[in-house]
Amino acid sequence: MIMSLTLAARSLAAQTDVTCVPVADRAQRTSGCFITAREELGTLSTALPIYWHIDTYNTLEAATAARQSGGTVVRSLDRIWLFTIAPQAWRPRDGRRMATIGPLPIVAASRHAAVYLEGIFQPGMMSGVHRHPGVEAWLTLEGAMCLETPEGRLDQKAGDSGVLVRDGVPMVLTGTGTGPRKSLVLILQDADLPRSLPAHDWTPMGLCAAEPK
Repeated sequence: MIMSLTLAARSLAAQTDVTCVPVADRAQRTSGCFITAREELGTLSTALPIYWHIDTYNTLEAATAARQSGGTVVRSLDRIWLFTIAPQAWRPRDGRRMATIGPLPIVAASRHAAVYLEGIFQPGMMSGVHRHPGVEAWLTLEGAMCLETPEGRLDQKAGDSGVLVRDGVPMVLTGTGTGPRKSLVLILQDADLPRSLPAHDWTPMGLCAAEPK
């Protein structure tokens, strides 16, 4: 099935407003991109490969008790999460492991920050064309998404492994499938730079307009 960007889809695309907003400012918006937390991490060592560890807990208290250095407790998409930036072998005291994504390419910076977001896109809804000063990684919990960069197309649906795009690469994201796409998102970035910038120097080819092969 070929998906065309109809007027209705263009209206959905406009809801992203190119950039994401803090979750406290989402008002009545049910779709879009919302910042759930920002964690200052100091200067990350590159002595060992770094990963994004995603664990879920039944209570906020349990997640907080399990939090260690590099960890952030987040309430997002109707669950309580412990997100931790750490080497691959790291494990929390308890909780349910959902995913380990990495290794994450670390940008050279005097300070690093982990910015966490939730993305809720309807089919056909698109982000603006943008890039980040650090790696961006996704874990899709419901639905499906398609990401186009100059290097081609990446697809992720619920149940798939996490995907990531390194710093500086221009991209555009599209909700695909037949229902809402709900994803957890990490941007691990230079803490002194803006989270996101428009990428006016690249024009997507529309690779996400068709169903994946």
